[in-house]
Amino acid sequence: MNKRPINIIDSASDILRALQKGVFITTRNGDKVNSMVVEWGTLGNNWGRQVFVCYVRESRYTHEMLEQNPEFTVNIPVGEYDKRIFRVCGGKSGRDMDKVSELGLTLVEGSKVGVPAIKELPLTLECKVIYRQKEDHTLLPEDIRQRFYPAITTRNHDTDQDEHFIYFGEVVDAYVVE
Repeated sequence: MNKRPINIIDSASDILRALQKGVFITTRNGDKVNSMVVEWGTLGNNWGRQVFVCYVRESRYTHEMLEQNPEFTVNIPVGEYDKRIFRVCGGKSGRDMDKVSELGLTLVEGSKVGVPAIKELPLTLECKVIYRQKEDHTLLPEDIRQRFYPAITTRNHDTDQDEHFIYFGEVVDAYVVE
């Protein structure tokens, strides 16, 4: 498969627009590949490097995978795509199912990371984690804490209200799978 290189600065508005609806973060640990939907993140320039920053809840399988292998790809739909991908990757846990097999996704080996791109979500950023930090919700304004972390004091991860880890991924390659 061909990978057409892109300049992420030239593609930044498309990437940020897609992020508002949700983009896919794909991870790999050994032979397991998992993809999840994130809406919290941004592109930036930190420490003189182009980065994609994403937020992943501590209870998520993706967090577990990133802690074991600090590389990921950001996979972004271009044009029309099968909405089942969004429903499954945004609503099911990779702990419980193999999303790639379930959806029949086509994996394309990464160029500079050991995590694949996804042909069906062709705009791809390959990232290596250069910094990560557990979010301190006590530093957030009260309205944000109440909206996004109301159950944090109970530590009940089943409520989908646990804290996030913030991952800064240096973008080491960017392309569109063709």
